[in-house]
Amino acid sequence: MSTSDEPRRNRLDYRQAGVDIDAGNALVEAIKPAIRSTQRPGADGTIGGFGGLFDLKALNYRDPVLVAANDGVGTKLRLAIDTGHLDGVGIDLVAMCVNDLVVQGAEPLFFLDYFATGKLDVDEAKRVVESIAEGCRQAGAALIGGETAEMPGMYAKGDFDLAGFAVGAAERGALLPANGIEAGDMLIGLPSAGVHSNGFSLVRKIVEISGADLDAPAPFAPEKTLAETLLAPTRIYVKTILSALQQGAPVKGLVHITGGGFTDNIPRVLPDGLGARIDLGSIPVPPVFAWLAKEGGIAEREMLRTFNCGIGMIAIVPETGVKQTMQLLQDLGESPAIIGQLTPRDGEPVAFAGVLGL
Repeated sequence: MSTSDEPRRNRLDYRQAGVDIDAGNALVEAIKPAIRSTQRPGADGTIGGFGGLFDLKALNYRDPVLVAANDGVGTKLRLAIDTGHLDGVGIDLVAMCVNDLVVQGAEPLFFLDYFATGKLDVDEAKRVVESIAEGCRQAGAALIGGETAEMPGMYAKGDFDLAGFAVGAAERGALLPANGIEAGDMLIGLPSAGVHSNGFSLVRKIVEISGADLDAPAPFAPEKTLAETLLAPTRIYVKTILSALQQGAPVKGLVHITGGGFTDNIPRVLPDGLGARIDLGSIPVPPVFAWLAKEGGIAEREMLRTFNCGIGMIAIVPETGVKQTMQLLQDLGESPAIIGQLTPRDGEPVAFAGVLGL
């Protein structure tokens, strides 16, 4: 039987097992200014409790419906970690969640993040959280909390993963898609900032087989490195869309072009019996997509199902409301393009005319 006087054989502590509680506390202190910068009505910009608080009454909704979304950054994160370009991945994380809220007519209210790693690097994690805070500011959402998980043995050295969770609200009668979507309605596209956060397993394969140098100037944008162009943060469309809706844009539905491209995302908001016809020649295709298609030998149809190809968001509006909506979007600093029309479905839900400018 052991006694209290006997020496312990190992004298282990949590840090020796790979978890540094002090580092976690240091990170919380380091990110407090970024958190405070996302303060908005309903949230006070503080963290440190067991849960984040949000006062819905502060927003004066009459009959609100809460809308929630969660997502990650996908394998774009692998490219960001390998190249050290971490200052945009938090924006990507927020964008993938809040863009999914606004397509349902919801105003993003608050955001929570999950950062998991094998060994916490406080400076690296601070950069990522500051990027998340920037995404929240762009979306008008408060960063009210999150979780930093240090899990030795679960992640390779230098690796980490991210997940995000967003909650928004809309008046019950303002939810999208609205009733009345019909053949003849027009599709207005809003430009993307590049690849955004989908298709990066294919992007990374193209980089590998092409032998491209990620640190060298991009062949299609020599003022930036290839890594910088591929990792351009996902656009957050929230403030533009909400402002257009508040000003009376007759939007019946919205489509966030993410994984699945045009082919899989447009049908998600269409009633049975309706399809879409996309005029490929009207899409402003950024040169990064031409480079990817050429280097990877990717067929046009595969590009359209994998990437956004230059359109990150689509608004469905009646033909009579196109001029008004285009003008509102232009006044808000957008460069909208009419890219197609809804039609009775005949075969595939999304049909394409013309040729993509690759």
